[in-house]
Amino acid sequence: MKLYEFALAPNPRRVRIFLAEKRIEVPKTQVNLREAEQLKPEFLAINPFATVPVLELDDGRRIAETIAICRYFEAAYPEPRLFGRDAYEIGVVEEWQRHVELEGMLAIAEGFRNSTPGMKGRAITGRYAYEQIADLAERGKTRAKRFFELLDARLAQQEFIAGDWYSVADITALVAHDFGSRTKTISIEHLPHLKRWYVTVSARPSAQA
Repeated sequence: MKLYEFALAPNPRRVRIFLAEKRIEVPKTQVNLREAEQLKPEFLAINPFATVPVLELDDGRRIAETIAICRYFEAAYPEPRLFGRDAYEIGVVEEWQRHVELEGMLAIAEGFRNSTPGMKGRAITGRYAYEQIADLAERGKTRAKRFFELLDARLAQQEFIAGDWYSVADITALVAHDFGSRTKTISIEHLPHLKRWYVTVSARPSAQA
């Protein structure tokens, strides 16, 4: 088994944190996105969508996409349960994981990829070239700002994003925050409940994965 990833990219980090929470070690193979290794024929043969992470099983079968990989490990190694412990929790975790991914992570990516000179011609991840659109950069930043304000209000009522338990939704939000902060797309300095949550989740050993 091995994980194709790039250490500096946010989505592979989500998988690394998930694995660290479950205390699972998986050998890693780096695919250097900065040198466009994901677009080389040898990697396109592994994942035609030209994205990381990709999990390769011992028998050669592969699973791509962050949450799909996390789902595999949740099923294979159930404890601790990061997608919820009963039917209700599973539903709520799925709901908020989706919100955080679409309104947080992807909004930040939209703001970053459409405004950064180094992303020219790479405004969307994958094998095809898409040009930047300035209006989408501003829209992404606005969407992310509004979403984190909504998240702050939710965290005024509970410890973690899905409830009083740590879940994959917290992992996605942590990585989204760090990605947005590093790219200067968002700031949470004016959001006290989100700041309290961030101190808690970033102090977990898995956050260093």
